[in-house]
Amino acid sequence: MSKGIVFSVLASTLFAVMYYYTSVLWPLSGTEIFGWRMLLTLPCMTLFMCVSGDWRHVLVIFTRLFKQPRLLGVLVASSALVGVQLWLFMWAPLNGHSLDVSLGYFLLPLTMLLTARVAFGEHLSHLQKIAAALAAMGVANEVYRVGGFSWTTLVVVVGYPLYFVLRKRAGTDNLGGLWFDMLLVIPLAWWFIFSGEHGFDVASERSALYTLIPILGAISAMALISYILASRMLAFSLFGLLSYVEPVLLVMVALLLGESISSGQWLTYIPIWLAVMVLIFEGFKHLVRQRRSL
Repeated sequence: MSKGIVFSVLASTLFAVMYYYTSVLWPLSGTEIFGWRMLLTLPCMTLFMCVSGDWRHVLVIFTRLFKQPRLLGVLVASSALVGVQLWLFMWAPLNGHSLDVSLGYFLLPLTMLLTARVAFGEHLSHLQKIAAALAAMGVANEVYRVGGFSWTTLVVVVGYPLYFVLRKRAGTDNLGGLWFDMLLVIPLAWWFIFSGEHGFDVASERSALYTLIPILGAISAMALISYILASRMLAFSLFGLLSYVEPVLLVMVALLLGESISSGQWLTYIPIWLAVMVLIFEGFKHLVRQRRSL
């Protein structure tokens, strides 16, 4: 379990590092950085899957495509949903939306709970209902303050639940499905690079990019592999609890990049953070019960 915790924290840290890392890749735009990340991550992911034995999931989906051609439409939709999220993760830090995206990641576990209730009929526990009520207070304040959430926050809290529901119902919620998601994004990533201001001659203005861009690919691959290893080593409840490390780090990165929480936003953030603490408390209770039953 200790190795799994290390891998989980390492993954969250690397994702936060990548969030900040975009700021050192000037003069590239967020879309160009996204393109390079995709082009460099897919080969690393493929190599890992071949070594780990997960490549069999890709072969299964290939076989299904021949028998169920309509599955291609589902894969395209799944790829589009996650592609937007991966693009936003690279774009937000360079365009003043770091805090908005981090707020989306704080809200995501709560929206996933509600999605599970609506889409799969799962019942909320007493503590989950309290967490949902606290989050609703934060949501209400933000709606009152500015009339709604930033579109970047909404992309995270709406897009990811749709993505996970689609994958689960299509039976592609494994590394094979994620590999296809990444593969189908590659043409768009290629186009973002080719049509960008710098094209493939990224180092024409800054030679350091010859080194910095491959490092981006390495960070992205290491983060993904660490995340996958952690998910296999840890109980689902503990893995879910540790996922809260990432949005905390993303807020720190946002503040480091010069963004700030205004006085009116505290009434949005505090109830949502309290809701997250309630979910963490419930998770620890569940872990204690599991350990006692062993």
